[in-house]
Amino acid sequence: MTDRQTQPILSLRGISKSFGGVRALSDVSIDLTPGKVVALVGDNGAGKSTLVKTMSGVLRPDRGQYFFEGREVHPAGPAAVAEMGVQTVYQDLALCNNLDAVQNLFLGRELTGPWYSAGRIRRAEAERRARDVLRRLRLDGISLTRNVGAMSGGQRQNIAIARSILWEPKVVLLDEPTAALSHSAAAQVGDLVRELASHGLAVLVISHDIHHFVLDNTDVIEVLRLGRNAGRFDSKAVTGEQVVNAMVGGDAAVNAAG
Repeated sequence: MTDRQTQPILSLRGISKSFGGVRALSDVSIDLTPGKVVALVGDNGAGKSTLVKTMSGVLRPDRGQYFFEGREVHPAGPAAVAEMGVQTVYQDLALCNNLDAVQNLFLGRELTGPWYSAGRIRRAEAERRARDVLRRLRLDGISLTRNVGAMSGGQRQNIAIARSILWEPKVVLLDEPTAALSHSAAAQVGDLVRELASHGLAVLVISHDIHHFVLDNTDVIEVLRLGRNAGRFDSKAVTGEQVVNAMVGGDAAVNAAG
């Protein structure tokens, strides 16, 4: 891996954000590196969603620095962040149940013909591109023509993730991708997350499933507690007990235990 690939592509430094008298984030820092999966964990109210919304440009921090590809930027909003190469998949997925996989993949970005064709949808080209991206992610089994409302939760999640990489991003942010999924479906999403990283993307995953999904499918675990950094662990060298202990502010000796 080159030096460029080992450097963070997206970094936040000293991020603070308040909503009225409520301090959601206090001096939070985090790095996302190409080819690595970072898990962002914490109890409810720890500030995870606020941090992701800051990364995606939905929220502007009150204080702190946002670095992308080594330079400080001041994103004007979600569209500007997406244009840089950061895509976000929120927990609600934003899929239309009455549309098929191809229509959902290109939702809001439909491929249309020239003016003299009255803007006719270029369905054949959309299907080809959809098939290519699903093949890259080893999701060939997903039907292109079946309405997503008739698909399983795991398939729907996979389509939402596939849509996020259709436009060649450099960073993908996933908010609770395994929520309400069966164990087997969550395992499939885990495989997909690792596949994204294998293609050189920097991936951030919010998850509550510490003992299975997080430990099995990520490289680094960042813990937030009460809006602050509470710990950073190598996923392969930490136990679920140590991570949960950091989340709840337990005895520091547990985190130091081998």
